[in-house]
Amino acid sequence: QVQVAESGGGLAQAGESLRLSCSLSGLTFDDYAMAWFRQAAGKEREAIACRSWSSGSVFYADSIKGRFRMSRDPAGRTLYLQMDRLKPEDTAMYYCAIDRPFSTGWGNYNHWGHGTEVTVSS
Repeated sequence: QVQVAESGGGLAQAGESLRLSCSLSGLTFDDYAMAWFRQAAGKEREAIACRSWSSGSVFYADSIKGRFRMSRDPAGRTLYLQMDRLKPEDTAMYYCAIDRPFSTGWGNYNHWGHGTEVTVSS
């Protein structure tokens, strides 16, 4: 059974950094796409970072490009989202998701964590 669990959210001031983690278990994830989504209050869930290490496909949303970076540990069991120069508009619930093939559409991902909340104050 696939298990996905995020951690690392919290409170930050504008300009500060946070690192989110996502632990993965239950499968061999070599050919899975991994993604971070976020959903702010009253808004739709949006993909902010998606990557397939096996195919080389990568996506970063314009809103976070240059400030956030997705990476994973060598074993492929932990996914990270390094968030630098945070802005109040980054306030949202952040979700980790995995599936195959690569996609930026949240409806194409079947394995989700419960989310971790990030709040950025000005």
